Amino acid sequence: MSAPAPPGRPLPGAGALRQVGELFSLAVTVIRESFRRPFQLREFIEQFWFIASVTILPAILVTIPFGAVIALQVGSLIQQFGAQSFTGGASVLVLIQQASPLIVSLLVSGVACSAICADLGSRTIREELDAMRVMGVSPIQRLVVPRVLAVTLVAVLLNGMVSVVGTLGGYFFNVVMQNGTPGAYVASFSALAQLPDLYISELKALLFGFIAGIVAAHRGLNPRGGPKGVGDAVNQSVVFTFLILFFVNMVITAIYLQLVPSKGI
Repeated sequence: MSAPAPPGRPLPGAGALRQVGELFSLAVTVIRESFRRPFQLREFIEQFWFIASVTILPAILVTIPFGAVIALQVGSLIQQFGAQSFTGGASVLVLIQQASPLIVSLLVSGVACSAICADLGSRTIREELDAMRVMGVSPIQRLVVPRVLAVTLVAVLLNGMVSVVGTLGGYFFNVVMQNGTPGAYVASFSALAQLPDLYISELKALLFGFIAGIVAAHRGLNPRGGPKGVGDAVNQSVVFTFLILFFVNMVITAIYLQLVPSKGI
């Protein structure tokens, strides 16, 4: 048996476990405070508009080439098997199930949540949050809840837009550049795709937006080292969000493929 760790020395991995515990605690607190009155509607609307304004155009600009690459690559692969008529359904499945939620999560966490983290971090080092606590105002209910809910709602709506834009882009590039048949491209939707594919995509976007908001808020509430610590917290929030979301996406996809059978041709 290995000797126990000396007193006062942290166990390996204790810091990571503490961070995970703090994230879960903050998530539970945000959910509980969401039902507390008064709800900060004005703050929610302002944050929703800000997040939507900085993510819609980048989402469109990223989705068009992304959908084109998926359509061209899938179409080229399927042509080798002589199943060109299923190019549309296969491309849409890849786009809706995997690409669209990930595009949304990367944009939301990289653009919107970094701004949220910087805002909360600057408020923290200026001791504004401590002043709010002294006055009996909860910073979680006043500042964090509207931001997390706004990120979550924008992620869900943005996922629908990305799915539509990516599908239209894939249709254009498949029909124009690969000489595909428009009718076959559209008809293959019903052959391979099904409504649960859209449901799981929206569920992923909902969870990804909530997780991204929680991570950004957590890092913004706990900066270290003054203004430099705020910059480090922003970088950490983006990196941590990417790692968590890719892992969550893998878990959700594995569970979904086990519970929902693929549609037969």
